[in-house]
Amino acid sequence: MVNQPRPAERDAIISGIGQSRIGRRLGRSGLDLTIEAAIRAVGDAGLTLDDIDGISTYPSSSNSFGGATGAELHDALRVNLRWRDGGPETSGQLGAVHKAALAVSAGLARHVLVFRTLVEGSGPAGATGSAPSFMRFLLPYGAGSAVNWVAMYARRHMHEHSTTREHLGAIAINARTNAALNPSAIYTEPMTMADYLNSRMISDPLCLFDCDVPCDASTAVVVSHRRYGPDSPNSVVNIAAMGTALGQRPSWDQYPDLTSMPMSASAQSLWNRTDLGPADVDVAQLYDGFSWLTIAWIEALGFCERGDGGPFVAQTGQINISGALPLNTAGGQLSGGRLHGFGLLHEAVVQLRHDAGTRQVPDGPEVAIVAAGGGPEVGCLLLTRGLQ
Repeated sequence: MVNQPRPAERDAIISGIGQSRIGRRLGRSGLDLTIEAAIRAVGDAGLTLDDIDGISTYPSSSNSFGGATGAELHDALRVNLRWRDGGPETSGQLGAVHKAALAVSAGLARHVLVFRTLVEGSGPAGATGSAPSFMRFLLPYGAGSAVNWVAMYARRHMHEHSTTREHLGAIAINARTNAALNPSAIYTEPMTMADYLNSRMISDPLCLFDCDVPCDASTAVVVSHRRYGPDSPNSVVNIAAMGTALGQRPSWDQYPDLTSMPMSASAQSLWNRTDLGPADVDVAQLYDGFSWLTIAWIEALGFCERGDGGPFVAQTGQINISGALPLNTAGGQLSGGRLHGFGLLHEAVVQLRHDAGTRQVPDGPEVAIVAAGGGPEVGCLLLTRGLQ
C-alpha cells in the first residue's frame, strides 16, 4: 500500500444481508421485493428500522428494470435518515456501497441500508424513454444493447490474445455447476461444453449462455460503523479496501484499449489501499453480466497476466469451489440470476461468514473480492472476515 492515512473505508463493516425471493417472473412490484430484502437485512444485522439512519442505492430510478427508488423505500419504511444517496454516475453498481462506507466513516450515518432491485423478468422488454446520448455513436450501426458492445470487446480480445469461445464457456459452465448448489438460483440443470457451444448466438461471439439471466429480485446490505462490530450477531465482514477509479475516457466505444476496460484503474486503486494482494484472495465474486467481463476483471485484478484470462479460467479445477480461485460460487449472474452485482456481494458475505453450506469454499475463506460493472461504470471491494 502506498504511504497514506488509514483508508476511511476500514471504519465500515457489512453487518447485515438480505434477499427477497428470486424468480424469473414473480409478478411483484419492485418496492414489494425491496421491502422484503430490506427487512431481512436489517434483522440479519440485529437491528431495527429505528436504527437505520441512511439509505443508499444504485441507480435510484424506478425506470431501470422496475426497481424501487431510495425515496420510495424511505417512505415505505418510515425511517428517519441523517444521510441518503442514489445515482447512476458513480463507480458502478458497488458505488452505492462505496458511498455508504464513506458516510459511516465520516459520521454522517451509523447504519446505512444499501439495496439494488430489479424486476427485469416481469418488466417490459426494451429500454424506456429516450436513448442515452452516448448511443448516438452506436445506434446507427445496430449496436443498441450492451451485449453488442461487450461482444466487440470480446472479439478484439480474441483477435489479440487468442481467447476462444471455449474459454468463455468455462466461465458459463462453472457458474452453472455452482448454481446447482444454490437453492435460490434460476438455472441449475447441468451444462456441458457441447451445450454451451451449440446454444444460439446472440451477438457474435457471445451466445445465449454468455448472457446473464433476467429475473425479479432485491438484494440489500447494511453498512455499519465498525464500532458496531462487537454487537453484531454475525461474523463481522470488514470493508478492507475499495476500488473506485475511472481511467481514460468514460465511454463504451471510445475507450483507447478495446481489449480491456476501466476495470484496470479501479483494480489498481483498490490494491493501492491495502497491503493485501491477489495471492491473498480466497474467493472471488466477479461480474458476469456477460462472460467476457469476468475475464476482463480477472486480468485487471492481477490474477493472471494481461491477455491470459482465457487460459487461466480454462485450467482444470482453477475456478471451481475447491480451486485456487473459487469464482462466483452461487452461480453468478449467468445462472444464479441478474442481481446487478449485488448478488455477488451477498455471496461474498455468506462465504466469509462460512454459512454457504454445500457450496462453501473449503478451509474457511478469510479474504473475498467483489467486482461489478462493465464499460465506464465499474468498481470493486475487498472484504475480510473480522475487524481490522
